[in-house]
Amino acid sequence: MTVLMPPEWAPQDWLWIGFPHLVEEWPGFLEATQEQIAAFANAVADSGQAVRLLVRDEANETRARALVSEAVTLERRVYGDIWLRDTGPLIVSENGKRAARRFGFNGWGGKYQMAGDESIGAELARDAGLPLKSSEMILEGGAVDGDGTGLCVTTEQCLLNPNRNPGMSRAAIEAELKRTLGFGRVLWLGDGLINDHTDGHVDNLARFVGPGRLIIPEATGEDDPNAAIYADARRRAEALGVEVVTIPSPGLVQHDGQIEPASYVNFAITTHLVVVPTFGMIEDALAVEAIAEQFPDRQTIGLPADAVLAGGGGFHCASQQMPAALI
Repeated sequence: MTVLMPPEWAPQDWLWIGFPHLVEEWPGFLEATQEQIAAFANAVADSGQAVRLLVRDEANETRARALVSEAVTLERRVYGDIWLRDTGPLIVSENGKRAARRFGFNGWGGKYQMAGDESIGAELARDAGLPLKSSEMILEGGAVDGDGTGLCVTTEQCLLNPNRNPGMSRAAIEAELKRTLGFGRVLWLGDGLINDHTDGHVDNLARFVGPGRLIIPEATGEDDPNAAIYADARRRAEALGVEVVTIPSPGLVQHDGQIEPASYVNFAITTHLVVVPTFGMIEDALAVEAIAEQFPDRQTIGLPADAVLAGGGGFHCASQQMPAALI
């Protein structure tokens, strides 16, 4: 059996996006977060790609419909958080045909357990008509990123965290990634960003933008809290022979005196468009330009995501792509 997880830049049939509905997840930010997610959905739909925006109930659907264009399809579903990158199905090519994978889910290490998050991935796969295989290994989609050749990148902080799979060794985790997703090689980075709610998801730190080519931020300013983390990630990637492309970091981003895990690396790649989260920082435009250079075949835009960040994620976290049938 040949299994390969296509890279995110492969053609896509549609993009699932989660629409915020929980006041407690975004206290004081819910309306702004809904507006930013709606802007993300509209931008992708306007680019010519289908968007399926998940809404929780009638009131949530009414709010979403007031914000998005008719080009965006609304699907009422039961889910907790909007982070479909982690709870949605991971799509692979299995013997040349699309198939779905779902892993064990424990609320990001037991911290954020909400009704529906453990089942939404299987539900979306089923309704898309995809065969589904499950694994007992705890894994969120944002914890791994692949380059389409069988190479993936992850962090030790997340995948080796005792709150995920305490009974699995590094070798056992690598073997399961190969069996389920076709990742025959693993680039292990160290820690993820400071105060990342996910225990260091790699999609906030490093992303593949081509075969063997990885984007990693570089520190902005002497007070950048993640400077050592970026430098360590670059050293590890280059030691494995991976080409590293650097982009600016947002630098020090705080809310109520607490460091926020703000990252331009949490961009979403769609068929015609790359959407980069921005935070009202001087580096926003430079980061969008740097990422655009890696995608000459599609448009790259920046959209405000500071309110989305208040709930612990970004545009990549809130979305999951359906690769085109011919991958």
